[in-house]
Amino acid sequence: MKSRHKRLLLIVGGVAVLGVAAVLVLNAFRSNLVFFYTPTQIAKGEAPKNKAFRIGGLVKAGSLTRDGLTAHFIVTDTSRETAVSYTGILPDLFKEGRGVVAQGKLQAEGQFVATEVLAKHDENYMPPEAKDAVDQAQKAARTLKP
Repeated sequence: MKSRHKRLLLIVGGVAVLGVAAVLVLNAFRSNLVFFYTPTQIAKGEAPKNKAFRIGGLVKAGSLTRDGLTAHFIVTDTSRETAVSYTGILPDLFKEGRGVVAQGKLQAEGQFVATEVLAKHDENYMPPEAKDAVDQAQKAARTLKP
């Protein structure tokens, strides 16, 4: 085999290895990608069923109930609401009336079962996606009122 053929074979092999590595990285990225939805988007049917995603908004005041380790609460964007259940220990900073992001799956009956609940230490903090969703819902509500 000539050195020219060896070099060509080495280049083709290197490109093939890079291609396989790129496919593996993109596949891992796609499987770990989690989208964010608001209660309004969930009510419109835009959120996937039986696929993990994040929901964000405000914890509705007076909606938090506990049944052993399972917490039930409602997340709202001031326009629509979604019931959430979470089994586990809620973050210390989780409170009603504050911003929250929960990751989990939407069940067929519309109940969101969270596997993770995120809260932030600053009482004025709200996740950017949730803040945008609340602002849009409030803006839409103002335009609908006479």
